[in-house]
Amino acid sequence: MRKADRLFEIIQILRRTRRPISARDIAEELEVSRRSVYRDITTLIAQRVPIRGEPGLGYVLEDGFDMPPLMLTADEIDAAVLGALWVATRGEPDLARAAENLMAKIEAITPDPLRRHILASPMSVRPVSPAAAECVDAGMLRQAILDGKKVQIGYRDDKGRTSERCVWPVLLGYRDEGRILAAWCELREGFRYFRTDRMTFANLLDDRFPERPAALKNRWQAEMDAERERYSLQDKDASNP
Repeated sequence: MRKADRLFEIIQILRRTRRPISARDIAEELEVSRRSVYRDITTLIAQRVPIRGEPGLGYVLEDGFDMPPLMLTADEIDAAVLGALWVATRGEPDLARAAENLMAKIEAITPDPLRRHILASPMSVRPVSPAAAECVDAGMLRQAILDGKKVQIGYRDDKGRTSERCVWPVLLGYRDEGRILAAWCELREGFRYFRTDRMTFANLLDDRFPERPAALKNRWQAEMDAERERYSLQDKDASNP
């Protein structure tokens, strides 16, 4: 266990304990040596965490101390940073800015020992080519999914043919190459997938789905699962002539 994680866990242990708890008990729970616990307690006190006690008597956390509303472990910070890095390079402008704002907010509430996970992150994401220009508002598509509202779109297929569709959006998928909208298509009377960079326009309608968004998504998921099962069976048949 990394030191930053131990510091967090020690505070958690002290917060849930009303009586003094010994370094030995803390060390057993964290599976570290008592010497490590003593050093960590000293570090926390130096950071002005109000811990009272001494070796042999045990330690308590004084009343009135609390951690920031969002207190993350080192692994949680790494996960958030990795996700924000991905969105910052692959999301539409609004989401990319939101990812940068998220990083700044996490940095602001992160204790000094953990801040290096943000300022000197050991991770990166693979660079990608700039996404194709789009003329649709991805934020509107996400809101339509949440609100269960239909969307009128213009779409250009891979052969350059254009059509207008009324769709019930289910999910907006993000990939390295761009975004894909999964939706029920009234024209085709089935679930279809639309690349957002091929949409020539997208207008939010006042009409709602004739079913709950969750039910529509469950229907889409069931079709996806059935399709995966068919492909899996085909692969098995091909490998066992």
